Amino acid sequence: MEKLIKLLSDGNARSLTELALELNTDVKDVRRKIEYLERIGVIRKVSFSLCESGKCAECTAHSGDGPCKGCMPEGGFKNMGEMWEVR
Repeated sequence: MEKLIKLLSDGNARSLTELALELNTDVKDVRRKIEYLERIGVIRKVSFSLCESGKCAECTAHSGDGPCKGCMPEGGFKNMGEMWEVR
């Protein structure tokens, strides 16, 4: 668990698969450990906001009901891993 917490606290985004590889285990095991750590309040998942300014309605690139295209990184979030914050 200590190595998982250290990986989660280094500020890098990783997929569950990447975490499993780094921990020499499988995705199920990593998911189980993360769920446990979330449940006991040691970590919480970081949610990425599509618009840091909070002004998507005013953004000229806003696509109506969809995400604010002007505030997303190039290529969107599809290749980004997940991040957790250690409390």
